[in-house]
Amino acid sequence: MELRLTYSEISDLIEKKAGRTLPLMYGGPHTVRISYDVNVLFKTANVGLDVTVDEIVGSDIYLSYSGGAGIDFMVRQAIGMAKNRPGGDLIEPLEGSRVLLALSRAPQTGSLLEHITLRDIRFDEQYVIVEFEPKSI
Repeated sequence: MELRLTYSEISDLIEKKAGRTLPLMYGGPHTVRISYDVNVLFKTANVGLDVTVDEIVGSDIYLSYSGGAGIDFMVRQAIGMAKNRPGGDLIEPLEGSRVLLALSRAPQTGSLLEHITLRDIRFDEQYVIVEFEPKSI
């Protein structure tokens, strides 16, 4: 089974929940491109970041992202700030520009994952496509 969400639907949800505009676009079959405005020395700069779904193990999604030391620093700062917000405990930084998204840590997704098996997350020009299958009852 598949669930398809448009990039704008996800961006709108992020804006409602986090109060930040985060445009998403297609970056490859397992990669999404994210742009983010950062204030640097009285100037706003747009930073692009490619996030790739590397692996799904149970309810854990392993992601990698592109960038050098500056991007690593910004991602770690963002994760640190997210820790104090709802859902912040789902994200865990890993070595080597990688992040763990532990969906089972959230009550909503944890109970959903009791009933489905997450198979894949991929991207096309219009949609984020989440593949899953129901668990036998």
